[in-house]
Amino acid sequence: MKYPIYLDYNATTPLDKETLEIMVPYLTEHFGNAASRSHAYGWKAAEAVGTARQQVAGLLGASEKEIVFTSGATESVNLAIKGTYEALSHKGKHIITVSTEHKAVLDTCQHLEKLGAELTYLPVDSQGNIDLDVLEASIRPTTILISVMAANNEIGIIHPLRSIAKIAHKHGVLLHTDATQAVGKLAIDVIADEIDLLSLSAHKLYGPKGVGALYIRKKLNIVAQQDGGKHERGLRSGTLNVAGIVGFGKACEICQQTMVDETIRLSSLRDALEAGILSAVPDAKVNGNAIERLPNTSNICFGKIDGEQLLMNLHEIAVSNGSACNSASTEPSYVLKALGLDDESAYGSLRFSVGRTTSAQDIEIAVNHISEVVGRMKKASVL
Repeated sequence: MKYPIYLDYNATTPLDKETLEIMVPYLTEHFGNAASRSHAYGWKAAEAVGTARQQVAGLLGASEKEIVFTSGATESVNLAIKGTYEALSHKGKHIITVSTEHKAVLDTCQHLEKLGAELTYLPVDSQGNIDLDVLEASIRPTTILISVMAANNEIGIIHPLRSIAKIAHKHGVLLHTDATQAVGKLAIDVIADEIDLLSLSAHKLYGPKGVGALYIRKKLNIVAQQDGGKHERGLRSGTLNVAGIVGFGKACEICQQTMVDETIRLSSLRDALEAGILSAVPDAKVNGNAIERLPNTSNICFGKIDGEQLLMNLHEIAVSNGSACNSASTEPSYVLKALGLDDESAYGSLRFSVGRTTSAQDIEIAVNHISEVVGRMKKASVL
């Protein structure tokens, strides 16, 4: 099967070959359970998990003791938000988040509302920014948590976590960030950024699917959401995915080593993609903040065109019309709607995300293909 050019790295990334190689022995000869403390098989697995914990912590500027392994960012988000709510609901039941958060956050918050939580969903402006004055004004004496993503998965906008953390801590409120799209692409330092809880996933940074982590600031107590064995210091029960965790750690190490140069390269590719598309499609425009955003992400509105039909006609490239979690939805992107786009413009928008294997030639082919397809569709629409 001949695959199209992949421009959907925000949905998932290919497993790095070096990462795969280091994982294989833990799927074969080093197959022990990391919780088996009575023999060498378990010791070897536990040692590997310990190394990976250090590697993940190193990418975040955290201590290895602050990393809890999970099955992915969605589980991490659930543990962070539900665990904080259960631990602190005696102090208050108010949580603040943003209307453009990933569904992992929004659905978790909506679940807590059914249990008595009080939620404030902050609006965003036409570029996807939140108003920090509105954020601070939304804090109540009963507010226990603010959850704001580090970078948006659809439009790439970067939120000012350090400023948000200062506001939160000024009022004695905890800060959780879903950093799934940011980790490995942006420099994050949980100490300097004053982050209390941070969720991330391996498959967004060239690691394996099915493994993630939650950073929990030292001495912060939350309530476990999964029972049955007291693994991960009692915060996440269940047999550890040793091979996945080993790959996760290696992927974090590689990101830490290559991030600076890769950021420059990806930004250049993204800018070339945008310049080519905007030149070829005069009524196209970039959605969201064009400055404060991820180096690899571009969300483009193609104007008065059927976005679903455009997506189906782009046979030579793999892109998306929003979050992978909502790809089966027939509704327009709620993120783009929150920016003020009408249904037609939201439907007519596509997300492009470049990555480690994207080349300048890929971008040239993609621009030419998009130009040809859009031109053909617009010509057909006036006949």
